[in-house]
Formats: sequence, structure tokens, C-alpha cells
Amino acid sequence: MFNKIAPYYDFLNHFLSLGIDTLWRKKTIAQLVDSKPKFILDVATGTADLALEANKQLHPEKVIGVDISVEMLEVGRKKISKKGLENIIELQEGDSENLSFENNTFDAITVAFGVRNFENLEKGLKEMCRVLKQDGQIAILEFSKPKIFPFKQLFNLYFKYLLPTIGKFTSKDPKAYKYLYDSVQAFPDGDNFVSILENTGFKSIQCISLSLGICSIYIGKK
Repeated sequence: MFNKIAPYYDFLNHFLSLGIDTLWRKKTIAQLVDSKPKFILDVATGTADLALEANKQLHPEKVIGVDISVEMLEVGRKKISKKGLENIIELQEGDSENLSFENNTFDAITVAFGVRNFENLEKGLKEMCRVLKQDGQIAILEFSKPKIFPFKQLFNLYFKYLLPTIGKFTSKDPKAYKYLYDSVQAFPDGDNFVSILENTGFKSIQCISLSLGICSIYIGKK
């Protein structure tokens, strides 16, 4: 599915969110500025938007992005090449639940809109914890479910009906944006996700709500 929508992915992200997704990524990476990580892993990197933002704000020595979708990675590599960042940002095909890195490798790990797609959420988070250095930080950006009336009801109408209709005609994959709604509804957001992070090895976790609860940033340490 992700391979099919790769050519349209960036456009639809920006269009369907009215460009707010760019601000969400900026705020996510901003949480790591004080820790000055030099070696960063971007899990489920997709087309590398978060990896590029990490390079822009954090000026690391290396960012490695991992994703299972080869077509998404190809789009990301073109963006990286256009900016002349091949020596800093490296994209690799790989399974987020079976990371091919040694224990305690990275200073920070980032994820944007990826953890809800893990087949086994706990396994993926444990892998992230394994390859993160002691006291290293995680920054996870993920959709959540708004709770404020009437925004909750209006957003659900948009997310469940209008967004999949637009996605169907622009991405040529009618299932992709229905999957988006279904995956967000199934994802254990907020306090539930904080508990899962704690149970998979992370500590000092904060949950920062964005845009009336559409998204949340989860910050933690190993």
C-alpha cells in the first residue's frame, strides 16, 4: 500500500493537513534540541521529511532513516540528493521491528506517523529501546483522537469520510486513506501509549497534545 501511494504521499500530507504537518514535525524535532544528539535513527522514515527536519534543527553527524517501503525511500533519497545531504542522511530498507543495529547505538530516535503501523507495537518499541543509548531520547509524533466537543465530531466526519474520498482520487489507492482512519482509531493514544512506552523500557515520558488533540508528541528517555 505504501509503495503505491509513495508518489503522492508528500503532496497529500501537506494538502490534507493544510500544511500543519510541517509544523508538527518541527515541534517534534525541537524537543531534542537541548540534548544535541549526534547520531540519530529515524524509524519508519517514509520520504524522510522528519530526517530532513532533524538535520536542519539538530545539525547531527549522521541520520539513518529506516523504512520497509522501497518506493517511499526512493522519494526520500531524491529529496536528500537535491539538498546535497547524502553524506549526512542515509536511508536503508529495513523492518522497524527487527532493526539491524547493535545495542546502545543511537543518541536519539525519532518517528513520525509510523508506530501505529507496527504489526507488533511492543516489539517495535522494544527494538527502538534496544538500539538507543542509555539516557538517549525518543521523540514520537503520532495521530491521536480529539476529545473536545464539537471539534471531535467535526474532525471525525472529515477524517472518516472526506479525507478518504480525496485520497482515493489523488493517490489511486482507495484503501490507503480508509486505512489511515482505521489505524488511528485502533491506536492506543494518550495515557495508554505512555503506559506502553513505560512497559517497553522508556522513562520520563511526556505527552504533548497538538492542534486540539489531532496529534501528540511523546518524549522519553531510555
